[in-house]
Amino acid sequence: MPRNVCALLALVCVLHLVLGALLGLSVDEAHYALYAAHLDWSYFDHPPLVGWAQWPLVALGAPTWVMRCVPEVLWLATAWMVYALAERLQVNAAQQEAAPSPGQAGLWAVLALALAPLLHVLGIGLLPDTLLVFFTVAAMWLTLDLMDARAARRPFPWLMLGLALGLAGLSKYTAIFAAAAVGLCVLWAQGVSLLRNGWMWMALIVALLLVMPVAYWNSQNHWISFTYQAQHGAGGGWQAVQVLRFLLVQLLVYGPLLAWAWSGWRHSVAPKERSLGLFFVVPFVVLALLSGGGTSLPHWTAPAWGALAPFAGLGLARAWQQGHRWSIRAIVALQGLLCVAAFGLMLTAGFPLFTNANGQGNTDQPSNPFADLHGWDVAGARALALAQQQGLPSVSVQNWTLASRLGWYARPLPVHVLEDRFDQFDLWAGDLAVGGNTLLVEWSQLGYVPPVGVHGFADCTLLDAQDVLRLGRVVSRFHFYACHHWSGQPQPRLLGASP
Repeated sequence: MPRNVCALLALVCVLHLVLGALLGLSVDEAHYALYAAHLDWSYFDHPPLVGWAQWPLVALGAPTWVMRCVPEVLWLATAWMVYALAERLQVNAAQQEAAPSPGQAGLWAVLALALAPLLHVLGIGLLPDTLLVFFTVAAMWLTLDLMDARAARRPFPWLMLGLALGLAGLSKYTAIFAAAAVGLCVLWAQGVSLLRNGWMWMALIVALLLVMPVAYWNSQNHWISFTYQAQHGAGGGWQAVQVLRFLLVQLLVYGPLLAWAWSGWRHSVAPKERSLGLFFVVPFVVLALLSGGGTSLPHWTAPAWGALAPFAGLGLARAWQQGHRWSIRAIVALQGLLCVAAFGLMLTAGFPLFTNANGQGNTDQPSNPFADLHGWDVAGARALALAQQQGLPSVSVQNWTLASRLGWYARPLPVHVLEDRFDQFDLWAGDLAVGGNTLLVEWSQLGYVPPVGVHGFADCTLLDAQDVLRLGRVVSRFHFYACHHWSGQPQPRLLGASP
């Protein structure tokens, strides 16, 4: 790998590690870290690998910055494979004219990956998508191998493919899209004779065996994960405007550099290898359609964009050589500034765009998404101390999104979610018993009225209030209540909402 690529990766690595050391765990990170603290065969909303991968560090009590080395290693490994794939596809495309010099396509592929703002989130925090991006690109590499008839007769690439797909399936349910792309690509290259290849069936068996823990856990828990995913994917009423919004957000959070993949795919890839574009097309089209029902989140497409990066590298290298340097430089500068701005907002808790310490997500009090990254470690420690002082056996919140950070930072106290929904916390802690006592924690950026009365507790006493400061300003506030005699009839009400 050339020095300029190594320097770029080293710079990104340093930025990720610095941010990882300065920021607290996000809501999703803490949730998946709790997977490791409650080791199991699988979990309500995701397969188990994201928890298993962190278990050794959690068991050893590693600090946050050490835990964040895991996603960084995965990000760097993904970038290396993206570089190698771009170079390999360029070499295989013998018919292209005036091919860029060695290393250029790989450099541009890595740069397109490094300047996609949302992908940095996956390099800082370990999410299921961090794992799935890595295994998707690995499966893409192995599929390129197996599109060659000679490689398809050897057992090793098939067994490695089975391993990659099985681990992808243990990462996230949307790994099925990568599996579909693998099948279509290899079938296109090998034809129906593929069905007579015993090693292909062995790879399928390996993949299925690896994902058996998910099936086993679900069989013991009434198949709740599959029911939840089916309902979650169905969403609400389909609207075209939702799809348009999804596409605009995708362009913003991944950047236009990756759009050069069309040129790279069309002009710089051998025809027999163009089917690899299905690693992008299959998941992206399905998730775009699902977005019409309001169910697709921006980071769900990250594996698709990771698979597109090698093609983008080819297209950018070709465009650069053809003299389109001014436009490429402008977009590189724009995406670089966007990444730097995002890093700055994360570190400063949104300053100067967000200054309100309270937020309910409406026009009058907009929420500060960057305040979410600060103060939970101190709040968790305070919650643990207050609960011990007051003899309270648990912590409670009124919205499930508030539970994971407290569940992590206030360990070993169980966390109850006081709303009428079923989630992973019901499996870990169960419902707060009728008549039970607990420490209620409220957060100003998603503040609820303390639940006292028929739909709450007999009484709640304010024990403490804690401001979260960033650059000398209050970005959010925690309130801690000792609450007694739970009614068992939750009806959470946001501050400022009509009774």
